[in-house]
Amino acid sequence: MTTVAAAIAIGLGGTATTATAATTSAATPSATGTATGTATSGTTAAAKVDYETWKRDVKAVIDQARPYVEQRTQNAGDEKQAIVLDIDNTSLESDFRFAFPAPAVAPVLQLMKYAHTRGVDLFFVTARPDILTLPTQYNLETVGYPVAGLYVRSLPDLFEEVAAYKTAKRAEIEKKGYTIIANIGNSPTDLVGGHAEKTFKLPDYDGQLS
Repeated sequence: MTTVAAAIAIGLGGTATTATAATTSAATPSATGTATGTATSGTTAAAKVDYETWKRDVKAVIDQARPYVEQRTQNAGDEKQAIVLDIDNTSLESDFRFAFPAPAVAPVLQLMKYAHTRGVDLFFVTARPDILTLPTQYNLETVGYPVAGLYVRSLPDLFEEVAAYKTAKRAEIEKKGYTIIANIGNSPTDLVGGHAEKTFKLPDYDGQLS
């Protein structure tokens, strides 16, 4: 198990870029129909990010996302709905709980389980390299995520901008007939590029979390 955990550490950090910090309670729809939630604790380094503050900030964003997911999944009919998620510090507590399997981010997991009961498929798009495919999928499924698809970076993808890579993968999901009703991540590279009805940004504290 120690070997696997060390291997996962190699894959972390690929999603973190500088982000603009806002208030903890932000996560309201914009004029373009995109909901973006950001949060800050005023810290300047990941080591100084307080775990309880991070959990509170994450919950504030997910509390804003839940009513939208509840409304959007009502009477979906034949529409194939999907939610796309980043993994590190979005789906799993990668920076705060260095262990394998890493625990789920509880509010995110709870909302995703609810969405799944409403017929929504969950796709995970990560900057982790494909050598980590099996342990990553195992981790997600072990902590309770229903995984419809997992996208990791192959060798050619490692030479591409992370934002462009993630955008392309969302486009691939759409080509399968899905409507991506929400895209959830903690870095701008997780969210830019379109191919989602709404985006919800979890805190990364100016890129200090992966």
